[in-house]
Amino acid sequence: MATLAQQAPEIVVDFLPLNGTDHVEFYVGNARQAAYFYRTAFGMKLVAYAGPETGRRDRASYVLQQGKVRFVLTTALRADSDIARHVAKHGDGVRAIALWVDDAASAWRETTARGATSVQEPTTLSDDNGSVVISSIAAYGDTLHTFVERKNYTGTFFPGYRAMPEDTVARPVGLLHIDHIVGNVGWNAMNEWVDFYSKVMGFQLYQHFDDNDISTEYSALMSKVMANSTGYVKFPINEPAEGRRKSQIEEYLDFYDGPGVQHLALATHDILATVSSLQQQGVNFLTVPHSYYTELQERVGKIDEPLDELERLGILVDRDNEGYMLQIFTQPVEDRPTLFYEIIQRKGSRSFGKGNFKALFEAIEREQDARGNL
Repeated sequence: MATLAQQAPEIVVDFLPLNGTDHVEFYVGNARQAAYFYRTAFGMKLVAYAGPETGRRDRASYVLQQGKVRFVLTTALRADSDIARHVAKHGDGVRAIALWVDDAASAWRETTARGATSVQEPTTLSDDNGSVVISSIAAYGDTLHTFVERKNYTGTFFPGYRAMPEDTVARPVGLLHIDHIVGNVGWNAMNEWVDFYSKVMGFQLYQHFDDNDISTEYSALMSKVMANSTGYVKFPINEPAEGRRKSQIEEYLDFYDGPGVQHLALATHDILATVSSLQQQGVNFLTVPHSYYTELQERVGKIDEPLDELERLGILVDRDNEGYMLQIFTQPVEDRPTLFYEIIQRKGSRSFGKGNFKALFEAIEREQDARGNL
């Protein structure tokens, strides 16, 4: 059953204080073209660039931003490259979840002392705008957590990046910040990574869903949500569960060739306007049947949004004891059925849409079946 963890009453010193998500870096096959997709479809503005023109000989990176959502799209310029090998194995996907901290050296020391594998020791990058300190540790699969300290930097992104002129291509859609980032791990590996976030990063169990909560006629999965002390950073961790057919988690693991980030949830204050714009700009979403909406009001009670508009756009609604939330999920944004996005608006609710699980996962299974992967 789903449970919402209670906050401990005692005061605990947070050895890894996080201000939020700094950025998410993707390794992609063609960053220039991927950046154009995110600019035209998701309305993200191109704000900075690094590549051969700025002295980086092995890669090109495009920094995109909307609200506090910041993506870095990086591509290899040579075949003999860790970036190229990552893309060859996984396809386009998330390489690093970067966390904004006040002290990147302390974050690295505290996490590695508790068992994290170091990927990059604290490193200072400087230019005329000041300095940024970064460090990195390994997470699930080939995913990294990078700690970013930028309190002494006034530039657009990082030293070595060139600020770009005002983006006339992007059409913003009202995205505000990253609400949560979901990782898929292998069979019986969820608790290993729950322990990692608890012991290494000081996170707490925020919510737990078992296979009774997340199951359909054919497949099931398990999920635990880990959150830092402030709740600014939330990482649900999914693993497959036994079912009659292949679950969406198994499909992801097959095509991504291992654990990785399954989806990013992007927050908005007006999901009707945001999703309308995204659809007009070519973003494809999962759909649910009409019957979902005939039963909706009885299940969630009074809401502010018109039911016919929710159905027209395909937006799901769920309520908990603190309020309600609205959410919708894109189809995979890669040719491999891996990475996708959630658009979410919270109106009091702090949960993750348990009441929508059945409709959502049946919609995902219809897509799996069409791909021949169910």
